[in-house]
Amino acid sequence: MDDKILVPLNGSSTAIRTVQGIIREKSRFFGILTLLHVIDEEKFSYRMIPDFQVEMIRENARKSAKHLLEEHQESLQRAGLRTEIRIVSGSPRQVACRIANDENFSLVILGRRGAGEIRDVLFGTLTNYALHNVRCAVMLF
Repeated sequence: MDDKILVPLNGSSTAIRTVQGIIREKSRFFGILTLLHVIDEEKFSYRMIPDFQVEMIRENARKSAKHLLEEHQESLQRAGLRTEIRIVSGSPRQVACRIANDENFSLVILGRRGAGEIRDVLFGTLTNYALHNVRCAVMLF
């Protein structure tokens, strides 16, 4: 049976290193990697964006996320890995963990920023949150 592997990604250098790590260790992964990007719409409200522009921004965020995931997907597929992409909206750490748990993923692969353990604990990165809130295995790069 194929594993269900969730790989939350954003536009950071950490995400790039995570994809590179997956490619480097590709013999460990059997199954489909679901490349997930969560559009954090809470950020829209902090920028004093007029309501009539929110939909345009939302659509641009979706296009940007699709482009980002397709680039990562292409790299992973060239390495012989099977992938699919998924774009959703919400709080990245809550949505990623909910998807991992509700859809019975067997593994979540995450990158670690390396900003420091104390900062990660204080500011609650997705990685730190997932380590405490998903029921499946978590692999860090």
